[in-house]
Amino acid sequence: MINRRRFLQSLTAAAAVPALTYSCQTTRSWLAPLQADPKRIIDVPEGFSYNVVSRVGDAMADGLVVPGAHDGMAAFDSDNGRIILLTNHELSAADNLAGPYAGTYSGLPESKKSRFYDRGEELTPGLGGTTTTIYNPATRMTERQFLSLGGTDTNCSGGKTPWGSWLSCEESFAEQGPGVSTSGAAVSREQRHGYVFEVPAAATELIKPVPLKAMGRFEHEAAAVHEPSGIVYLTEDKWDSLFYRFIPNTPGRLQEGGRLQALAVVGEAAKNTHNWEHVDIEIDEVISTHWIDLEDIDGDLNDLRLRGAANGAAKFARGEGITVADDRFAFTCTIGGSSRLGQIFTYQPSPFEGTDREQDAPGKLTLIAEASQNALLKNCDNLTMAPWGDLIVCEDTEDNTDRCALVGVRPDGSQYLVANNAYSASELAGVCFSPDGKTLFVNIQYPGMTVAITGPWPG
Repeated sequence: MINRRRFLQSLTAAAAVPALTYSCQTTRSWLAPLQADPKRIIDVPEGFSYNVVSRVGDAMADGLVVPGAHDGMAAFDSDNGRIILLTNHELSAADNLAGPYAGTYSGLPESKKSRFYDRGEELTPGLGGTTTTIYNPATRMTERQFLSLGGTDTNCSGGKTPWGSWLSCEESFAEQGPGVSTSGAAVSREQRHGYVFEVPAAATELIKPVPLKAMGRFEHEAAAVHEPSGIVYLTEDKWDSLFYRFIPNTPGRLQEGGRLQALAVVGEAAKNTHNWEHVDIEIDEVISTHWIDLEDIDGDLNDLRLRGAANGAAKFARGEGITVADDRFAFTCTIGGSSRLGQIFTYQPSPFEGTDREQDAPGKLTLIAEASQNALLKNCDNLTMAPWGDLIVCEDTEDNTDRCALVGVRPDGSQYLVANNAYSASELAGVCFSPDGKTLFVNIQYPGMTVAITGPWPG
């Protein structure tokens, strides 16, 4: 599987784009070829090692078990050298075997049940949410795990905030009442879904969930925060998705509300960026943008993106991961490009982002990468910026003959393997570095596992 991979021939990255051009321009001779893992969990380069941090079904400190479908994730500093990991679990109410209750929901105390967002009429409680893991990098041991957000639905990715919390995003649009899930199982819901929830890294137990309704109700994927303004950028996992931003009334206090907007291209209404049948947007083309206010953002119908496009918003081919990349944001579209194998865009905010002067120097959208059949990197999903200035990207391919990998993308567009899923045909997800840059965490989504990779990382 590893030998079949080769460097992408048709992907070009914008080496001239300042945010992706760093002082570390040397070749990555430090990264040796991947070594086959005898335990068949994850292949890592020679000289590196890994250990399992979290595994579906393990007992947690709160009496529940680790849910499966590990997805988006972030790492935070804690006391005494510990690391806090906040991890999403992309589970719907029908995924009962992989949920945190392990058949014990009916016996839970009311004090705990009252903190689940959707109890499903006590029949099909929401199984999504987040776990918090306290990890000791010195001993490479997990010291404590607990459910920190519960009763939500299909928590896919999210984003780390500068003020010490995790934005957990529901990739769901489930309505209240009885219904049928995508797996065919009957479920009952007491709440509407499709929201963002904020989970403090410092939480020590299950939080009382508050949906951030001003951030819109749609099939959320990921989020990233513009620290100077507090603006939150949001992606959406639909084939005709929008790229959103939320301007908070008070930076850092998202529960106080704000404005939701969608990105549009100056001079071209409803710009299509897919590049499926013809070239809609060129590699390295720098495009000026503006933003469109969205109305009825908590509506009953899954049409927010359709109304946004009708008003001129640009359309993207399944927006997925997003990360802060120096002075801009890099985000992926997992089925963009003529081969429908993925694109990477950057958005550079205006120096007057979110203010009345914004159009004096508009924000800039740039397509920096697009994959073909010859790609090393295919169907890009979650991603992070490495301490040495490269993007580290998770794959979510549908080609089960070639296991999903972690791929590094340099500013010059060349790529290299960082790790390879040896465990299952599952996507990789949640890639992030510890705050000190010494440990790389990544999730094997199915059935559900977090691993920590250590070794001679540069930087």
